[in-house]
Amino acid sequence: MRNVLTFIILLLSSLYLCIASPLIEINSRHVSRSNPRPLVLWHGLGDSYGAPGILRFIDEVKKMHPGIFVYSVRFAESQEDDRKASFLGNVNVQVENATEQIRSQPELADGFDAIGFSQAGQFLRAYVERSNSPPVHNLITFGSQHMGISDLPACKPFDIPCQLARRAVRGGVYSEWAQNNVISAQYYRDPDQISLYLERNHFLPDVNNEDLLSINSTYAENLKSLNKLVLVMFSQDKTVVPKESSWFGSYSPQEDRVRLHLDGSGVGTYGGERTIIPMRSQPLYVNDTIGLRTIDERGDLVFQTCESDHMDIEPCWRELVEKYIGSTTQQLRTEVAHEQIVMGFGK
Repeated sequence: MRNVLTFIILLLSSLYLCIASPLIEINSRHVSRSNPRPLVLWHGLGDSYGAPGILRFIDEVKKMHPGIFVYSVRFAESQEDDRKASFLGNVNVQVENATEQIRSQPELADGFDAIGFSQAGQFLRAYVERSNSPPVHNLITFGSQHMGISDLPACKPFDIPCQLARRAVRGGVYSEWAQNNVISAQYYRDPDQISLYLERNHFLPDVNNEDLLSINSTYAENLKSLNKLVLVMFSQDKTVVPKESSWFGSYSPQEDRVRLHLDGSGVGTYGGERTIIPMRSQPLYVNDTIGLRTIDERGDLVFQTCESDHMDIEPCWRELVEKYIGSTTQQLRTEVAHEQIVMGFGK
């Protein structure tokens, strides 16, 4: 049964493959800087630490910030095995593994900037909250699922195999096996089954401090130590559902009259219009349980919209990487304190 479920999950997850790597054009501006702050990258679903898109991105960053040290998180030396680890594994174990990797790099000992692509954004945030030693200075997350995903990518009309696979994955998303072995299941957040989500999911509720009976105050203190937290949402994102999760938005619970189905696993299928709960209305923000409100109020939370589909970073990456990655000590002294970029949803 597990082998069948694994095959189904990998089949469905293949929907992400064509958009997992950051899509960029080779046309970067060269910015001369000395002793730039090092950078840690963590790739997304279906990608690997040495995939062509990742390597092109690293090359462009090095042209923009000559002399910068870049480390790409990996869970196997084999590209194929590292790609598989983005689908299957235990997120908590991977975060611990990434922490060990980061601490083993002497170039990172004094701190670094970090970029998380897609699901890696919330994984790097987990690193900051749980450890942050060595510390992250600026964290940029591209199309990440900070409030989880509430649905899986839609299938094309009449694509029966995809639809069957999608239903099978949804049916087992909160099973013990899925919560310990399927990466995307560990940030699946069904707004109509919050109690089940809190009970079964051992990653996202923890890093979001959603269980009010077990708040970890260290998470907030560590996240507040960030200089800047940059949240990038893709305006045409159809992979992350809802796309506003990249800005800590989530679906509100649906009324019973618009719900079409609730299968035996407790995973709902929706109908009707869906309402988004914006970041500043989320309990984790209002109660400041992870430090998000503090960062926002001091002006260090940056909202950026990238006018493209999921992980097509070409329209927006250069400005962000030039501004928030690789700063030297001298440049940090001249930064405008508490500068904030707020666009649309963040207001």
